[in-house]
This record gives sequence, structure tokens and C-alpha cells, in this order.
Amino acid sequence: MLFSLLINTNTEKEPIEPFEEKSVAAVLKRLGDTSIKHYPNFSRKNVSVENGKQLFHTGFSASAKGRRSKKQSKHFVCTSCHNVEREDPDLSIVDPQAQLEYVHEKGLPFLQGTTMYGAVNRTKFYNGDYYKKYGDLVIKARDNIYEAIQLCAVECAQGRRLKHWELESILAYLWTLEFKFKDLQLSDSEKEQIQAAMDNEGSAEEAVALIKSKYLKGEPATFITPPENRQQGENYQGDPENGKLVYDLSCKHCHENERYSFFQLDDAKTTFKFLKKHIPSYSRYSIYQVTRWGTSPVPGKGAYMPVYTEEKLSRQQLQDLRAYIEQEAE
Repeated sequence: MLFSLLINTNTEKEPIEPFEEKSVAAVLKRLGDTSIKHYPNFSRKNVSVENGKQLFHTGFSASAKGRRSKKQSKHFVCTSCHNVEREDPDLSIVDPQAQLEYVHEKGLPFLQGTTMYGAVNRTKFYNGDYYKKYGDLVIKARDNIYEAIQLCAVECAQGRRLKHWELESILAYLWTLEFKFKDLQLSDSEKEQIQAAMDNEGSAEEAVALIKSKYLKGEPATFITPPENRQQGENYQGDPENGKLVYDLSCKHCHENERYSFFQLDDAKTTFKFLKKHIPSYSRYSIYQVTRWGTSPVPGKGAYMPVYTEEKLSRQQLQDLRAYIEQEAE
């Protein structure tokens, strides 16, 4: 039951919940941690998990009057840039190559934005170099998930501001994607340590520190520039096979059949020849230019290309993408 450990006031005994299925946030709170404060307010009219899910995936939901709400954005939905499934084998580190291999195995896209799986377990948002892009807009968002969602809705999705009930509903939906202990890489002895603390037979402070060491509290973001010599590229040997994964799970995911862009990509040789030709250029058709600098919305077209941070697309992966393009262009 959602938030059962947090808000349950029933004096009857609850069914014994397997350790692996326990809510990480709920156990942290039980052990005295107060770092997470963003719980949805279900007392507001029309707030529901289902409305939040519809808003997140389609941009619409049922309004407070029972009619369909105004679409949040004409250009994007949340899943344009964010998965809702786990996308990292180890939640405590940033490893874009491990992530690429993991999402490939799970049949997921390789996206610019971090997954919303476990987003409510974080306490920091729009970290690192996002200040360079959004300036003072990130100041309130960095410690406040409501402000982070609103910033994403207006600036990233190029849409309207969300109403209070819509914000609460999206947050309610995100809580269904919270971490459980099965998501953490815990050894048997670590599980015993946490359970002992829960039973008041061990140190709660040490158990909290242990749990928090198993996942990131915020996703780092580092903006990096294209190689100085674009004709030469990065000083790495490109791997076309890995580059194909990047192309299929990232480039084609957004550009095939113009899913999110007016620029279409496919597997035709002419497409690869076009991309190869523009690699050393400074146009929006250069993989170096567009991944590291992105593109801005143009008049009449609010859709744009987001920046890939180093944590979401490494220098090596970008060189692998180039190697694949050049191979397929021959």
C-alpha cells in the first residue's frame, strides 16, 4: 500500500512485508531521517495517482470539473526525455556506458534526462551545470521537487505552468516509482544491519548512512564542449557496434518518423552520408554541435534538441556514434 509505513494509523496488525519490498523512504523516516519532505497532498480536489500518470505520459488528465484538461505542452510529454523504469545497474554511481548496456538489455531508450524511477528518493535536482542553461530558475528547483517539476514543464517541455492539483498528482504518480530495498545492492550482512536498526537492536544513524550510500541523492550534470578539431574528433578509437546502440536507442528514438523532431533519421545510406558530411560543421546537423550545444526553439516550433551532459553521453560514446555513422555511410 502506497505510503503505508508513513501514514498508516490503523491499530490492527499489518501483513508482514518482505524486506525486499519495503519502501526505502518509509524505512528512512522510521529510522529518524527527515531529508524527504515532498509527499503529495491528497486533500486537494482532483489529486490522484491516475491523473498524474496521464499527465506524465500524455500531457492530459481529467480536470477538476470532469472534462479533459488543457494539454500541458504542444511539443513534448515527460516521457520524451525521461524513462520511468530503472536505467542503471548500480544506483550509487554514474556510468553512461553501463546505463547504455542496461537500457539496451531492458528494451528502453537512452535518453537525455534522468529516469523518474526513484526521483522522489532524491533531495537535489537540476544540479551541476544546469545553472548555465537556466540561470536563477534552478535556484528554487534544486531543493524543491515541486519547483523542479514546474521548471521542467515550462522550460524543458516548452509548455504551460502546472496547476496545483496537477503538480500534486504528478508527485503522487512519481511516488509509485520509489525505490524499494530490492533496488539497492545490499549484502546479507547489510540487510541484517538495517533490520536490526528497525527492530531497535542496532544503530539507526549507521543504518541510515548505509541505505543512503546505495543511491545518488541528485544526478550530476556536466556540460562539455565538442572536440576542438571536429574533423579529427575525440582522441578515442570509435567502436561502431557501440555507436549503433547510441544511434538506435537515442538518435532514432527521437527522430525516427519525426517522433519529437521535424528532422527525420532512419537507416538509409543517404541519411548516414548526410550525417557524415556535417560532422565537422558548426550546423545543427553536426553530431558534435547538436549533442553538446543542443538547439534552441525557433519561431513557430517550440520543440528543440536538449543538451547531452557528459554523464548521459560520454566522449567515448560520441566517438562510437561517429564511427557507426561513418561505417554505414560507406
